[in-house]
Amino acid sequence: MEEEEEEVLGYLDKVLEEEDEVFEYGDGELDLITPVHKQFKGDVEKGLEMKKLVLSGFLASEEIYINQLEALVLPMRPLKAAATSSQPVLTMQQIETIFYKVQDIFEIHKEFYDALLPSIQRWDEKVTVGHLFQKLASQLGVYKAFVDNYKNALETAEKCSQANIQFQKISETVRVKGPKDSKDSSTKSSMEDLLYKPIDRVTRSTLVLHDLLKHTPKDHPDFPLLQDALRISQNFLSSINEEIDPRRTAVTTPKGEARQLVKDGFLVEVSESSRKLRHVFLFTDLLLCAKMKKTAVGRHQQYECKWYIPLADLTFQTLDDSDSCPSIQVLPEHEIEEMKMKISVLKNEIQKEKKAPKGQSRAERLRKKMNEQESWLLLHSPTIPFRIHNKHGKSYLFLLSSDYERAEWKESIQKLQKKDLQACVLTSVELQVLTSSCFKLRTVHNIPVTTNKDDEETPGLYGFLHVIVRSATGFKESANLYCTLEVDSFGYFVSKAKTRVFRDTAEPQWNEEFEIELEGSQYLRILCYEKCFDKSMLNKDDNEIVDKIMGKGQVQLDPQTVQSKNWHMDVIEMNGIKVEFSMKFTSRDLSLKRTPSKKQSGVFGVKINVVTKRERSKVPYIVRQCIEEVEKRGIDEVGIYRISGVATDIQALKLAFDTNTKDILVMLSDMDINAIAGTLKLYFRELPEPLLTDRLYPAFMEGIALSDPAAKENCMMHLLRSLPDPNLMTFLTLLEHLKRVAEKEPVNKMSLHNLATVFGPTLLRPSESESAKGQHITCASDIWSHDVMAQVQVLLYYLQHPPISFAELKRNTLYFSTDV
Repeated sequence: MEEEEEEVLGYLDKVLEEEDEVFEYGDGELDLITPVHKQFKGDVEKGLEMKKLVLSGFLASEEIYINQLEALVLPMRPLKAAATSSQPVLTMQQIETIFYKVQDIFEIHKEFYDALLPSIQRWDEKVTVGHLFQKLASQLGVYKAFVDNYKNALETAEKCSQANIQFQKISETVRVKGPKDSKDSSTKSSMEDLLYKPIDRVTRSTLVLHDLLKHTPKDHPDFPLLQDALRISQNFLSSINEEIDPRRTAVTTPKGEARQLVKDGFLVEVSESSRKLRHVFLFTDLLLCAKMKKTAVGRHQQYECKWYIPLADLTFQTLDDSDSCPSIQVLPEHEIEEMKMKISVLKNEIQKEKKAPKGQSRAERLRKKMNEQESWLLLHSPTIPFRIHNKHGKSYLFLLSSDYERAEWKESIQKLQKKDLQACVLTSVELQVLTSSCFKLRTVHNIPVTTNKDDEETPGLYGFLHVIVRSATGFKESANLYCTLEVDSFGYFVSKAKTRVFRDTAEPQWNEEFEIELEGSQYLRILCYEKCFDKSMLNKDDNEIVDKIMGKGQVQLDPQTVQSKNWHMDVIEMNGIKVEFSMKFTSRDLSLKRTPSKKQSGVFGVKINVVTKRERSKVPYIVRQCIEEVEKRGIDEVGIYRISGVATDIQALKLAFDTNTKDILVMLSDMDINAIAGTLKLYFRELPEPLLTDRLYPAFMEGIALSDPAAKENCMMHLLRSLPDPNLMTFLTLLEHLKRVAEKEPVNKMSLHNLATVFGPTLLRPSESESAKGQHITCASDIWSHDVMAQVQVLLYYLQHPPISFAELKRNTLYFSTDV
């Protein structure tokens, strides 16, 4: 904290028995490490007392901030008066540039302070302040304008100081009024320091919101308002370029050069054909790749430089065919999915152990094991290549999990390269000094795994996020445009959905709805692309045409906002482009319910034997038609059955099948193939009981757990024989279809295990009444880890089995009892 703030907030030290609060800010996320005394934990009354202390401290620092803003405003008035005289110190344009939006920010905070002060003075449990913070957050647009102009303001002030001795004196010693209770009536500060205060203040205000939420009961009227203010503030902060904070990231080399850290993060490097986790640091003139050195217990951690490239020598050109390209070993996706399930199981075991009287030591062992597994996942999941090339030497290959991340790194480097950079060559001493400074300068402190997060942090959302990508504006010219959606899961981001390409337009109107499965997700990212149809733009790294990213942005998935029954509308601003979208969330326990249809005349939500009897068929018409269409034109589609189809298209197909529309075949031939695949999945998901039946579900769970292969074979085949004929015929038809899809795995990237992961829960998950008979499940992720793993394994068993004939099964029925 600033020295003057520490003096005012000193009385908090006695309560907290700590010297001060420690703030960390980095990687687009905010962590607040606040030493909270045990006496306040779990006690609502003391929680409110703590909330008052946090507010009192914030109010005191707010007074200091207002005085600093006022000190900036004061010289502005006489300077403006002089500008119209015969002896101007500065021109009116220079004044407007240097003091841009300062008056507005001053008035906003003065109003906020005047409203907050009486609330703290008459403090009790009924006092609400959330509306004040919400209003303050809603006015962050003024800060956006200030931040955009900040660099220009500093440069103008510096030029004016050099050109005008009178302004130099004014800018070097600005008097700032001291707090009311302070011994000093005023302090001196430079104009440069004061212009930095608004940028610093946004970060501080956001961190205080974290603290206020920790000490506000969830049923208090303030809680949703503070959460909304925090969401707005975090989204605003993530949109601000880290480059605006030069003092925090500055490092001086032995030659006296000012070098700043612009960006850092953990990336996976392919080195000697194996994957290595690196911490990469982007400075204003070079890119440095480091790894953490092993140090003795009790000693400070240190980095070791693996390589660096001056930005003047760095290019992104793809290698010529003649150059050597390191082979990228990609693990089968089923191994990745299996590891996710293991981690989910461990998470649940840790939660149970923490509640047990003597479970802490076992919880720690499980936590260590989970850390190893999550680190493994982080290392082996990324597949998107990002090649860095030194025009005077070798190239380096990173693997990323997200196109968003690749674009961020590329944009940050290219922005720095626009400046007139000189190639720098560091001596061994200079390199050692720079590498040592990385530990102090880094903004990303830990690899993004659950075990590195505070227990009180939100675990993220488990369930389904419904997103409607509506429209976009702000394009300068017509193009072929589409969007992709990414969400975070297990510490990294993955692409989950893609809109259709809207051709030759500057105002695309997609209006497409997607259902995205969330696995502990906290953020939604939207990327807007221009589709490239030029095959000469083929990327040699991944053999795909590189589409141009027009803009990208992310929003935090705030449970309070998205869990309401109503759609929540939002806008993401990206490089002058605005994408409008809506979203709502369904928790996994709600999404797992099977609800029988009230209308038995359709096919969705109607028992399978009723449908086949009405149609006089062995397999429902909807199943046969969707399978036929997928095999006709979707079997080569990358991610078929995994990529979400447009929800509105799926609903249109659902209605057509339910009403037996005559032109259903025309609709199918015109419809996007992912929508048809989604319709088939939805049909099985909405059956009033699973295809493999509620009655047999416990037996399937027991059968798959058998260790003896012969016993398992006997049991699993016996269970198939026990299915009603329509269920069995439909299952065998689907089974053979999925096997044909998996035969095209080199093209569509869908293995048997991938398909089992998609369809297992859909075909086996019991109806609500049956699942309620089992053990009560308290955590949404419990459902995923315990049940889904077994459901996936059951379907995978049959997918890996040699062809199963209906006639052969029925012939063998005579030799077995049908009781299960």
